[in-house]
Amino acid sequence: MPAPHALILGGTAEARALATALTATGTRVTTSLAGRVTEPRPLPGELRTGGFGGAEGLARWMRDHHVTALLDATHPFAHRISENAAEAARSTGTQLIALRRPGWTPTPGDRWHSVHTLTEAAALLPTLGHRVFLTTGRLGLQAFVPQDGADPLHALWFLIRSVEAPDPPTPHHGQLLLARGPFTLEGERELLREHRIDVLVTKDSGGPATAAKLTAARELGLPVVVVRRPDPPAGVRTAPDVQTVLALLSPAAADTYP
Repeated sequence: MPAPHALILGGTAEARALATALTATGTRVTTSLAGRVTEPRPLPGELRTGGFGGAEGLARWMRDHHVTALLDATHPFAHRISENAAEAARSTGTQLIALRRPGWTPTPGDRWHSVHTLTEAAALLPTLGHRVFLTTGRLGLQAFVPQDGADPLHALWFLIRSVEAPDPPTPHHGQLLLARGPFTLEGERELLREHRIDVLVTKDSGGPATAAKLTAARELGLPVVVVRRPDPPAGVRTAPDVQTVLALLSPAAADTYP
């Protein structure tokens, strides 16, 4: 009987940890990356890069490669991929688990402003500050580009942090900072002070790797615009960490995970 074959839709630290844990159990593991990062770090198991061609293409690949479990460990904001995974799992009758690290929650002293989209975040910014630390990734930055000469976004300056350079259009005034987390609290404090940041924009990615900026903003009394994550597709089983995924797949495998 062939070994189980888990397809991980990856791109996160949790996906890497999941691939490592499953490979150690003897499971055949394939991690799929969207290809947005040009030089991904090495991963255990097999690696494929690029899209599948929607839900139908994903389902076809799963049938052709005898996938027994589909594990969605993409970024919490990769909603389209998650929708395709849910549809492909339904059409193939494959077990699907979405690994979603818990989101961030405000603590006393935080000045958070919750929005649902980057467009809403951009509309709110001129009322909160003038020097913006923009940490929403390299996609969707057109939301912060002024539409005309009277657009109040013209008056804002942006420090844009991204793992890789974004495609245009990007905000007109500011600076691009290429960096990959995790980030330290000391480093985030210094960054906010050096660039005289007076408002932070972030997606609710969750996890510790990029959370230090929230603590630094709280210490400095800065407002933070938080783009809330979309809900997972209806009916999809979710897990907050690797061990829970392993327990859902095989309790015995979970017992061996540190």
